[in-house]
Amino acid sequence: FRVLGKGGFGEVCACQRRATGKMYANKRLNKKRLKKRQGYEAAMVEKRILARVHSRFIVSLACAFQTKTDLCLVMTLMNGGDLRYHVYNVDEEHPGFPEARAVFYAAQILLGLEHLHQHRIVYR
Repeated sequence: FRVLGKGGFGEVCACQRRATGKMYANKRLNKKRLKKRQGYEAAMVEKRILARVHSRFIVSLACAFQTKTDLCLVMTLMNGGDLRYHVYNVDEEHPGFPEARAVFYAAQILLGLEHLHQHRIVYR
């Protein structure tokens, strides 16, 4: 449907499963770029982690596949954009948000990190 974001190895696009109408995020990683920048192992680690975690606060892997040119990770779609967008673009004259909203987002991030740690996964 549309590009949700771009990175050094590829891009993330919104997509829809025809049979159910459910929306997903498809992270398409270019194999040539992965090989050139030695990112293949990191992509495989990301795939394994996404397949293991199941939390409301972390995207999870629906499926993974590859084409001749790309590795694709199809993940649950989290609507609302990323946190950076909400900090800077929602109210351009007054960036940021009230303390109560910051506490709410911080709690969600901590719950996601706690879930990772319960699975013995350390993020960065």
